[in-house]
Amino acid sequence: MQNVQATLVAAAAAVALVVSPLVASAGEADSKLALTISVDGAIGPATARYVKDALTKASERHAEVVVLRMNTPGGLSTSMREIISDVLASRVPVVGYVAPSGAHAASAGTYILYATHIAAMAPGTNLGAATPVQIGGPLPGLPDTNPGKDKDKKEGSDQQPKTKDAMTAKATNDAVALIRSLAELRGRNGDWGEKAVREAESLSANAALQAKVIDLVARDQAELLRQIDGRTVEVAGGDTRQLATRDAGREAIDPGWISGFLRVITDPNVAFILMLVGIYGLIFELSSPGAVAPGVVGTICLLLGLYALNMLPINYAGLGLILLGITLLVIEAFVLGAVMLFEIEAPGFRLSWPVIGITAAMFIGLILVVLGSLRRARKGPMRLGAQAMRGLTAEILDWSESEGHVFTQGERWQARGTEAFKPGEVVEVANITDLTLVVRRRPALTTREGGTS
Repeated sequence: MQNVQATLVAAAAAVALVVSPLVASAGEADSKLALTISVDGAIGPATARYVKDALTKASERHAEVVVLRMNTPGGLSTSMREIISDVLASRVPVVGYVAPSGAHAASAGTYILYATHIAAMAPGTNLGAATPVQIGGPLPGLPDTNPGKDKDKKEGSDQQPKTKDAMTAKATNDAVALIRSLAELRGRNGDWGEKAVREAESLSANAALQAKVIDLVARDQAELLRQIDGRTVEVAGGDTRQLATRDAGREAIDPGWISGFLRVITDPNVAFILMLVGIYGLIFELSSPGAVAPGVVGTICLLLGLYALNMLPINYAGLGLILLGITLLVIEAFVLGAVMLFEIEAPGFRLSWPVIGITAAMFIGLILVVLGSLRRARKGPMRLGAQAMRGLTAEILDWSESEGHVFTQGERWQARGTEAFKPGEVVEVANITDLTLVVRRRPALTTREGGTS
């Protein structure tokens, strides 16, 4: 019995020795995973949602590193700050990588690159031009509020130029403080970051490496993972991690359908069209109760449009002018509201002039149709009351001496006249007195026509 027990113990020990390395290697292989997030195009609410979900997934899978590949002209500052907050809070190291060759990380992309644990660029790429665009400035083309103020200034004088708008100065100083704080956190060149904000400077990949704006230049992602292997980074919470990425498996994280849906509806042109379709759908439903489809489709489109507008930085004065333009059918107010609607000039988030032009043309066409209908209605015959009955044809139902009953417009009427008529004759309504029709003979209409007009 003791020999059997000893044999079982020895067998268990042997199995443990064989299985343990396999389990350990499997766990090690699972942790050596490099996930890729691809940001292409303008940065908006959909991009922020995509990055947040991807970083959460990377944390759940205990990935070794996340590669944030960027090719962006910039975007919304609110979305940019959301992404920066998620990167700073990530316990998985995030490597910012501007790629492929020909790509750029302009404006908001520069701030995000500064926030990543390791910053890299592919040859032939650039970054910079991070000057914030003024929001909510005066309307173009308005006259100067102080005409003649500088009229008497001499050319070449030493007087200081006009002070910048307060809102522009506040936005610029806030952006400088943000990029400098990120530079201090990651040990990067804060002076150049300030130039990128104040003077819209840009750098190529090699120049950025020499200026210590980025950490390395890599031709592709495989070379990137080899170069960062062994580097030590500090993640959220103050913990340090030494990267082991040389043999890490690579996997791309695709944006889910929610992020794709948000990307579509948060396009200013789509949001604008959704709102218009929604408003007109409700108008058609109210004008033709019971149609159902216009009301349902209009409500859905209006809700989607308002949801998109809620996620985008809009100027409510512009939105009010649009509603006023729709209500009063004043095309000038509508176009002005469309121009003012989105208080952002970031690339990829401008309201397209062709969209404004097409909708304006549609409104002009609608106005012309309405005015034409009013003109025809004004010049046409009366459709209601006693005047509308004059000239209609009627069929004699019965007649005795100078009075009887006629049938016209689907109704039976009491009638009188100066002539004698026979049942079935077609007569003409000359007048109406109270509820009695005055009829007369129509020589040309002697056949039965069913009382139609």
